[in-house]
Amino acid sequence: MNGLWLPVEEPVFFEQLQQWFMNLPHCRELGMEFANAERGRITLKLPFSEKLIGNPHTRVIHGGVVTSLIDTASGTAIYSLLSGPEPVATLDLRIDYLRPARPDLPVYCTAECYRLTDHVAFTRATAYQDDPEKPVAHGVATFARGMEPKGSSGIASGGQQA
Repeated sequence: MNGLWLPVEEPVFFEQLQQWFMNLPHCRELGMEFANAERGRITLKLPFSEKLIGNPHTRVIHGGVVTSLIDTASGTAIYSLLSGPEPVATLDLRIDYLRPARPDLPVYCTAECYRLTDHVAFTRATAYQDDPEKPVAHGVATFARGMEPKGSSGIASGGQQA
């Protein structure tokens, strides 16, 4: 990654989109928060909560929560490159869990869309706590673009959906 990042492609659209993402039921339930966005890269924050614990003896955050954070951040990063709504769906998501997320600390995820074609978006993401150089997990994903089922009324088609 280079040190020169530009603003998102379309700031007004992206602001509406990130609010829509953060109001999705699973994002609301997990407590995800938008932290930062640049062209091609975004960061989400997941505050620690007792309800996210996967193992009550160690108080470690459940791996599925980290998966959801990585997937959501990766999908959101794609929209930082777009100028308007369009459907995007996860095709493939691979995650390497490198260490458990420590209790009582938030987990951040910075995701980057590093290649965008007419039909597929490619992303990579790092989930970490206090130091990005000591990641909790790394993820890579591919997303299909423009594959909305008939009759859908989600954000990708300009509709309102919560």
